[in-house]
Amino acid sequence: MSQYFHDYLKKHRFEKQLKRLKNRLKDKSVVIYGTGVLFQYIHENFDLTGLNIIGVSDMKFSEESEGGDFMGYKIIPKKSILNYKPDYVVVAVENYLGLMENLELKLFRDTKVRLLPLVRKNFGEIVKTIWEAL
Repeated sequence: MSQYFHDYLKKHRFEKQLKRLKNRLKDKSVVIYGTGVLFQYIHENFDLTGLNIIGVSDMKFSEESEGGDFMGYKIIPKKSILNYKPDYVVVAVENYLGLMENLELKLFRDTKVRLLPLVRKNFGEIVKTIWEAL
């Protein structure tokens, strides 16, 4: 599985994307949404210290787990994200389009919170993803 993520991140030029993301989000507070194997691989193999990550969130985290620890980050249940007033929520899943749309419409509508993917796909892949969903 780690070879898959290595190849996936290389294909998407993740090192270059991460550098740009760190510059763009400098001095901004960030919540990472999605703590599955993609995020875990990135956490173990890349330096995320340039991002001001105030916590991680995932649908698997319950309200009882709030404030706990996941890989050195504070756990923030999905329903509590707005309480932490992040500037950005960075979505750390491969198929981020639907999830970002859902979060935008149901959780962050009429807020100043901005959403970004951690690993951005190129335009052709996005079109292909949308086409396959039809």
